[in-house]
Amino acid sequence: MKKIKSLALLLMTAMIWGFAFVAQRLGADYVDVFTFNGVRFLLGGLSLIPVILLFEKREKDVSVHRPRLKISVFAGVLAGLVLFTASALQQKGIEITGSAGRASFMTGLYTVLVPIFGILLGKKTTFNVWIGAVLAVVGMFFLCIVGENWTVSWNIGYGDFVLLLNAVFWAIHILVIDRFVDRIYSLRFAMTQFVFCGLLNFIIAFFTEDISFAMMQKAVIPILYCGLLSVGVAYTCQIIGQKTADPTYASIVLSTESMFGALGGAIILKEVMTVPGYMGCALIFAGVIISQLVFKRRKTA
Repeated sequence: MKKIKSLALLLMTAMIWGFAFVAQRLGADYVDVFTFNGVRFLLGGLSLIPVILLFEKREKDVSVHRPRLKISVFAGVLAGLVLFTASALQQKGIEITGSAGRASFMTGLYTVLVPIFGILLGKKTTFNVWIGAVLAVVGMFFLCIVGENWTVSWNIGYGDFVLLLNAVFWAIHILVIDRFVDRIYSLRFAMTQFVFCGLLNFIIAFFTEDISFAMMQKAVIPILYCGLLSVGVAYTCQIIGQKTADPTYASIVLSTESMFGALGGAIILKEVMTVPGYMGCALIFAGVIISQLVFKRRKTA
């Protein structure tokens, strides 16, 4: 039952993140990058305060767990720094390459980087999970890079290296959560991570962007979606979902974000998905299914 709950939470996270691409695209018409990220991460972090207070009423001996609280704050700051770095590198890579599809594919490489980094940290990964990871990456390739006429445009440049570094930090973000997930208060960790990341974005925005409250009002719906759902709900679901999930398996499930993003674009923005795009969706789902079969076997072993 815990494994099913973990799968459901991670899939919900991927779906919310995928549709957040639509909200971010709409919000970008009015609000600059760091300002948008600053507002949504702070909004997401603050939205967790009532939830934390609700759980705190049920916890009578909070002081006994003060060391765990300190770890939660420390891990939250560390994860927030990684989250900020990954987001900044991703946006810079998109700016350099001018290609959202390439950026999406390169970011998705964290699916492969997680098990590779996991090996360096002494974690064991089964062969079938590796197959699932490869299928997910190939699926993202068809979804994001292959055109309608089965043509591929791939010129390695500086922007690609920036996006590869961005994928490295997304992989690190997953592993940071996995490293601390059994020793933290999930909600306090999440709030610390979001608030710290939001403050860093606002510091950069203060010096580099024109912060306009009038423009924020025009982008209020995308901001609310990205702040309350994409950050407040989805990232928290990720943290809770990873409690009983292997980090490699979690990264594969989260990679379905690309598929949901494509679906959101087709449904809301009326973007047309190509035949290779549909093939990519099928391959991503195949990777998730294969990794889930391994997950269940490990449960009964």
